[in-house]
Amino acid sequence: MKIRVATYNIHKGVSSIRAEPRVLALKQAIGMFDADVVFLQEVQGKHDLKAAKYGAEQLGHKHWPAAAQHEYFAGESRHLHAAYGMNAIYDHGHHGNALLSAFPIANQANHDVSDHAYEQRGILHCVLHTPSGPVHCYVVHLGLFEGSRRRQTQALISAVRESAPNGEPVVIAGDFNDWRNTLSDELRNALGVVEAFDEIGSSSALDGVLRTLRRKSSVNPARTFPAGLPFFRLDRIYVRGFKVDTAEVMHGSLWAKLSDHAPIVASLTLA
Repeated sequence: MKIRVATYNIHKGVSSIRAEPRVLALKQAIGMFDADVVFLQEVQGKHDLKAAKYGAEQLGHKHWPAAAQHEYFAGESRHLHAAYGMNAIYDHGHHGNALLSAFPIANQANHDVSDHAYEQRGILHCVLHTPSGPVHCYVVHLGLFEGSRRRQTQALISAVRESAPNGEPVVIAGDFNDWRNTLSDELRNALGVVEAFDEIGSSSALDGVLRTLRRKSSVNPARTFPAGLPFFRLDRIYVRGFKVDTAEVMHGSLWAKLSDHAPIVASLTLA
């Protein structure tokens, strides 16, 4: 079975400069991934202030849809299944992680991994019902502080071990905020996952040796932040039980206008 997955921090549906609404353009852009499963972070489930400001009919369409963003992105025309994990709650709304899937979502659970009062974080776990059996998907958005990320990574490892036993196929994707790349070895050793950009390349014997040597040192995820001129390696796709066929960062002026993160898209084959 082949599946195409994407991960994208959408910055709550507003541009990184002047916070202009980008929800309509984001829906079109997500469709461009042509992905079976989309992992989304900073998804606005509700925002009364922006709905009041941008929700009125303007130029024949709404700049801020009435539905929650994950429901709007799934849309009637695309017939996707959607799940949402509410993490940050405030007076005028809430946001969190979401998953869009072409496969039915058999069940879902949101794990609170908030490490302190100033950052509300969660791990959204969804089990997809695919023709080849269950696939476990974990949408991740880790904290800004290294100590928090380490503790949240331990919570992620525990969640995967408990909910995806016996080596069942796993995709873990999202915004790890791990700009110094200190977490890949821990995840790889504890869960048997590989990072998508560490796996792509030729299938020659020499390439396999080089990949093995790289794994003994460090993985080099893609540069995804800031979207206009990506430098920091914040966003990742880790997999277990899949072969990574392709992986790419979506670059260019379009993506720079939509969010502060550039999205990643990868094509996988069930091993």
